[in-house]
Amino acid sequence: MSEQPLLKISGLRSGYGGETVLQGVDLTIAPGEIVAVVGRNGVGKSTLMRTLTGLLKPSAGTIHFNGRDATADGADTRACNGIGYIPQGREVFPELTIRENLIVGEVAGKGRVTPDYETVYRFFPILKERSRQRAGTLSGGQQQQLAIARAMIGNPALMLLDEPSEGIQPSIIKDIARNMRSLNTETGVAVLLVEQNLDLIVSLADRGHVMEKGRIVADLGPEEIRSRSEVRKYLTI
Repeated sequence: MSEQPLLKISGLRSGYGGETVLQGVDLTIAPGEIVAVVGRNGVGKSTLMRTLTGLLKPSAGTIHFNGRDATADGADTRACNGIGYIPQGREVFPELTIRENLIVGEVAGKGRVTPDYETVYRFFPILKERSRQRAGTLSGGQQQQLAIARAMIGNPALMLLDEPSEGIQPSIIKDIARNMRSLNTETGVAVLLVEQNLDLIVSLADRGHVMEKGRIVADLGPEEIRSRSEVRKYLTI
């Protein structure tokens, strides 16, 4: 791995209206790492993701991505520079077909990469089989596959996964973990995962951070992040 971090967050503060949710977050991800941020509901995990994508502007702190200061960049610039986002709830375009949703994803890589549909369809063959089907008629698991594939089309260096297991049956969660691990191994894409599903965390992450009240309060090394009992204590009320 490169010595230079792919993503470095320093003193990040962000929130909604007059309420500060992130209370000075520091976090670093190296190229090719899979890092999980774990914690209970309402501790600021999704706020972190929305701030990293550019959907929320930080009130303090810095975001460096791929060697440059991206703190002031908008969501479109960050996407075009290689940050892919799979939002909580998937948020596919329900009236568009699968193929049309993927074409939307091409915008992030325009001028930087050629869309690689062959790889996307190899990971998610059902998307090829049903390419003309409207996305809104897919099951929750299929929509999650589409959301991941839409981000893949732009060939990101970093993929942000916000609660990918939400509303999805256990067998599909295992498929998501297997596909993301294979994608990471094959392409070197780094992953920042915000999640509460114990199985997905321990099967996917290389290491982790624990968030409470908008702060990172503990770090979980490779052995700890793969320990169900260790991770579980940060997820229970």
